[in-house]
Amino acid sequence: MVRFISNPSSGKMGYAIAEAARQRGAEVILVSGPTNLTLPAGVKPHSVRTACEMHEAVMREFDTADVVIKAAAVSDYRPKQFIPYKVKKTDDVRMVELVRNPDILAELGQRKGKRVLVGFAAETEELLANAQKKVQAKHLDMIVANDVGQLGIGFQSDENKVLILHDNGRLEDLPLMSKQQLAHEILDRVVERLRGID
Repeated sequence: MVRFISNPSSGKMGYAIAEAARQRGAEVILVSGPTNLTLPAGVKPHSVRTACEMHEAVMREFDTADVVIKAAAVSDYRPKQFIPYKVKKTDDVRMVELVRNPDILAELGQRKGKRVLVGFAAETEELLANAQKKVQAKHLDMIVANDVGQLGIGFQSDENKVLILHDNGRLEDLPLMSKQQLAHEILDRVVERLRGID
């Protein structure tokens, strides 16, 4: 692949959650896009390259899951045409037509049943309003929202500062912390949901 459309997500948050869940004794399935991170010990890996491959892998494993935490920053669009060779530079402007990728989280929300479903919202504006819309529209139990426009947190960073919104309207504003710490904070709330405490 010479050129592609993507975002600067490193996968650090998803890997931290997978590792924290495994430390707590969970059986963990990790569906991961391309990353340079080391696979956490003891997890079942699924390596994918595209949003469509991720959709297929997640749906294949979904029926066996009690909890789904969807931390991957999947691109909303992909080029309509895949070109398997390098397109040479010319004076002509080449138009790239885009098509929507599958909305994996929304599809999971429609099929969630009694599972706990946690989403992520990486926003650059109207963080709270956009996250609230996603909780309702995608039938989530909770969403972890962060402003990726802020330097030093979110994409590529080892730390994050997030809001956690629950489907009952509860809002938590967590302080800046490492992604490893945040992974355990998220899992604490997942355990509450599984126990019916929330």
